[in-house]
Amino acid sequence: MSAADPLRSGQQASPGSAPWQLTAGELSTAYFTGQLDPETALDAIASRFEIVQGTLNPIATYDLDGARRAAAESARRWRTGRPCSALDGVVMTIKDNIPVAGLPCRWGSRLYASHVPAQDELAVARLRAAGVVILGKTNVPEFTLQGYTDNLLQGATGNPWNPSLTPGGSSGGAVASVAAGLGPIALGTDGGGSIRRPAGFTGLCGLKPSWGRVARRHALPDILPELEVVGPIARSIGDLAKVMGIIADGPNWEWDAVEQRPPRLRICVWRDIDGSPVEPAILHSLDAACAVFASMGHHLTTRPAPREVGRFNRESWPVLSSTGLAALIGDDPARRDLLGPALQALLQQGLKRSAVEHFSARRQVTELRATLAALFADFDLILTPSSAAQPWPKTLPHPETIAGRDVDGRGHAVFTAFANAAGLPALAVPAEPDAQGMPIGLQLVGPAGCDARLLALGHEYEKHCPWRHRRPELH
Repeated sequence: MSAADPLRSGQQASPGSAPWQLTAGELSTAYFTGQLDPETALDAIASRFEIVQGTLNPIATYDLDGARRAAAESARRWRTGRPCSALDGVVMTIKDNIPVAGLPCRWGSRLYASHVPAQDELAVARLRAAGVVILGKTNVPEFTLQGYTDNLLQGATGNPWNPSLTPGGSSGGAVASVAAGLGPIALGTDGGGSIRRPAGFTGLCGLKPSWGRVARRHALPDILPELEVVGPIARSIGDLAKVMGIIADGPNWEWDAVEQRPPRLRICVWRDIDGSPVEPAILHSLDAACAVFASMGHHLTTRPAPREVGRFNRESWPVLSSTGLAALIGDDPARRDLLGPALQALLQQGLKRSAVEHFSARRQVTELRATLAALFADFDLILTPSSAAQPWPKTLPHPETIAGRDVDGRGHAVFTAFANAAGLPALAVPAEPDAQGMPIGLQLVGPAGCDARLLALGHEYEKHCPWRHRRPELH
């Protein structure tokens, strides 16, 4: 790329902003103009780490030496006018279920406590070639199968907006790192909402790409076949587009077009799934966001979610997640005993499932995809909350009640997994916070392949959204 490329979508830093507060676009512009260099930016983020880690515990492996080497190399490239990309020298973190060569990849489990991959996963290799500075690996729940972030190796991760509460999961360490200033972007994974719900809990943006849009090579064993994808987390839509332009397969021009105003869209709004409880503050925030989208000229229609969505949540998801774990661990008591109690219980469920149950679950997925394809004949996008509940205490796996009603472990997660099952792109965006100032997130879901359209709408929404650029007061 030419040295001028970052300025085409660059952002001017807010006056008085510290380097750790800047977006990737703002950092890139500062590097180009000489106001800042990657080594100085890393120093500021390393100082921030000393404040953040003890309070929030977001980082599972800290690689300051490797980051310093990468920042020095990037600084030389910027001085000679030859940056590798608009992300050259930008500090980021990688979720601890995505292999990074030479760094532990523990997957939140004692079974992987000594696992050190020899190769980068493909998305990491592409980011490294683009010049990013990898600060380290972020904390996850065991085998990334829970909606909060705690494990027997690392302990619990807190939410930057309230460290006693969870940032969600399984990308909890990733969102806590970005929200707290340990780099403006993070690479996460999403198998059932693991990017979108945590992004919503921390006031960030996050993209679950269409199935197959980000190729996976040299990855950990597949525990959620045809469900889990790699995607970015950031403080701005523009930064998501920059990451996708590097890690995604296909033409790059569409990511450059994200800043162009999208046409008027037909948006279908879901307020619940089969009458599932949703906290009133979240529905209030959804209504406020609907007003913003309507003011932008889009047409919104509220309809019940198709019954197949609730059926997938109740019947198919438990089969697919438990059998995936069973296929990985097997019926080995020595391996089972290294799991935490929740994963031991899930493993036993998976080992008891029959082939007929698994086949029936896959058939439900096919039916869900057909139903959603029919819905997209009448609508361009779906708008829902990203979670049915607000963050709960960080050491509890899930809220026990929502809006005064008892819920199970997936009660907070009813809005997200359908997009994974159908292979659809889904974008998390911040909405109006609750009365305590805690962030609330929404998600936009579109037909397969419309990832860039989602980002274009998200970029336009950012300009109209009065809740953007909020940062937690973490000291």
